[in-house]
Amino acid sequence: MISIMKTLFTGANARAEDRLKDTFALELIDQKIRETETQLKAAKATLASLVQRQRSEQRQFDGLQTRIATMMERTREALDAERQDLASEAANAIATMENEATLRQQTLDRLEQQTLRLRTSVETSHRRIIDLKQGAISAKAIKREQCIQSGLRTTISRTSSADEAAELIAQVVGKDDPFEQSDILSEIDASLDHSSLEDRMASAGFGEASKTTGADILARLAQK
Repeated sequence: MISIMKTLFTGANARAEDRLKDTFALELIDQKIRETETQLKAAKATLASLVQRQRSEQRQFDGLQTRIATMMERTREALDAERQDLASEAANAIATMENEATLRQQTLDRLEQQTLRLRTSVETSHRRIIDLKQGAISAKAIKREQCIQSGLRTTISRTSSADEAAELIAQVVGKDDPFEQSDILSEIDASLDHSSLEDRMASAGFGEASKTTGADILARLAQK
């Protein structure tokens, strides 16, 4: 029982959340785009910091390489002058600088990889935000159209003017013709008192007609 109630409660919460998301869909879209832009801004700042560090490391590496080249030249001159003491000291200094240069080169390689990955991520996020903004424009246009259509349906449903008009037309069109109904009633009355039978027999030549007809008028005028 508890499991069933928990399932029903979870389902009700999910449906309520879906309705809430649908109601505030446009606001949620704008908020998510703002959050994405904030994340992109932070990523750009990190990228700028990495690039700055990479350039600093590159300058120090280049300076170190220049010092090594200069020291190598001085060591050769010391050896040529048979100053073994200075040449040996310079050689130790060169070894230390070369080891430092190796470490700095490894640092530069790592920074270059990190910078490349982050730059790719920033470019992807930038394009995605552009797509999201275009999608938001389309979503807002569709939402406005849905609201207009919903309002129109609600108005028609509330007033029922169209249904009432259709019903009135059907009543007028389907109503019996009073003149035709009067003629039918006359025919029924005539059949009941047999006056229509007398007229039919008179028309057939049996006895005098009960009413004067147009044919009688023409015959009378012809005799004069």
